[in-house]
Amino acid sequence: MTKSNDINSAKLPETLDNNLEDHLNNYPTPEWRKFGEHQWRDSDLSKHLRQAMIDIGDGIELCVEAGGNPNNPPLLMIMGLGSQMIFWPDNFIKRFIDAGFFVIRFDNRDIGLSSKVQIEGLPRISQLKMMVRLQTGLSNKSTQVAYNLTDMAEDTARLIKALKLGKTHLLGASMGGMIAQIVAARYPSLVQRMALMFTTTNRAFLKPPKPKQLYTLINRPESHSERDIVRHSVWFMKTVGTPGHVNVRMVREIAKIRYQRNFHPLGTVQQLNAILASGSISRFSKQVKAPTIVLHGSADGLLPASQGRVVAKTIPNATFHLIEGMAHDIPEYYQPYMVDLISNHLSSN
Repeated sequence: MTKSNDINSAKLPETLDNNLEDHLNNYPTPEWRKFGEHQWRDSDLSKHLRQAMIDIGDGIELCVEAGGNPNNPPLLMIMGLGSQMIFWPDNFIKRFIDAGFFVIRFDNRDIGLSSKVQIEGLPRISQLKMMVRLQTGLSNKSTQVAYNLTDMAEDTARLIKALKLGKTHLLGASMGGMIAQIVAARYPSLVQRMALMFTTTNRAFLKPPKPKQLYTLINRPESHSERDIVRHSVWFMKTVGTPGHVNVRMVREIAKIRYQRNFHPLGTVQQLNAILASGSISRFSKQVKAPTIVLHGSADGLLPASQGRVVAKTIPNATFHLIEGMAHDIPEYYQPYMVDLISNHLSSN
């Protein structure tokens, strides 16, 4: 297992005291001290956030960004398959900060600037065969993979503990929604309320992705050059994104940042393997005690809306909201409505 060293910052002082210089060097304001001894610096992705590398143990460091009033309720955002935290739109984050939340986002393991998992000797895997087995109710648990979704959920729980957040609101998108369900089931004392976006229980016999959207999971770019990766990213978002609302210019910009920040295609492969090997998470969904809201777009061809309805039916007392016209992304047009729905849910008594 190796750690990403893409962030270069000054080492922590040997003795952390309360002087002004220490506050300026390591903490945006003194209130940030309650999150532990971490060295925060300005984010290179968002003017609203600060960034730090957080050691969560077992050789894993996560690249984390946070912003807002640290005295406000914490909202931890968990992103999906192969997606660096930059896929949370900046305006989306700012809306939650303005709504009164202290927002935290991070790169999952194997993605972005977080630690990479490299295990020698893993067998070659047919992901298409695993997809078929998953869809038809056959187990992939005997398949040897680098890690599974419960390991990624453990990362999230350890991050909450490392930042001393206490009871935290979770917002999970796609694979991140699956991780959030597992965290809420296994660590109820860490989760206040939960919001899930275009996610699934991953159980068998659900309505499958449409062929065109399914192809995005197995198609590979022509090469690993920046040009081909950016072209592939645009094609991907045009395929899974909301019709009429894909901002191609912004997609290109994000794809370039993502590539230059850290290009690690093995991470996406291993995260998909984790999903396929984990199989159904319904056993976790049924154990969730945190009040939960589930949002899903009616035009989602990658995870059809019926899968979101299953999530809401499986989690006790969850509510479901179908967003007409939206697909597997977070378009600017829908953000005010989504943030309003989620904020009202998280703020409820």
